Amino acid sequence: MTAKDTSSITGYHAHVYYDAASKAAAEALRAAIEERFEVRLGRWHDRPVGPHPQWSYQIAFTPEVFAELVPWLALNRGGLTVFVHPETGEALPDHRDHAIWLGEKAELDFDALK
Repeated sequence: MTAKDTSSITGYHAHVYYDAASKAAAEALRAAIEERFEVRLGRWHDRPVGPHPQWSYQIAFTPEVFAELVPWLALNRGGLTVFVHPETGEALPDHRDHAIWLGEKAELDFDALK
């Protein structure tokens, strides 16, 4: 196996998945993230958008924030699924091959990334 150079990672995105029944939990998680971390929070998408099969919002963050945020999400996601992927400039492999799932894995629409 040839190791990939992590310097190609310019940032990360985490996508918090929710539905009508879990939106309040997603709101509480978002407020806690905003209070604790240096991140950019994306819009609420109350419908599937792009490759994401569920409602979601995005959390964009730098590589330096990863070591604090992702373990915190693992312990504090409140039963929500969180999909985390690096940003290397290659959307398909970032979402398909280099993803981290916290909670239930969902099937992404990879055609939306081509």
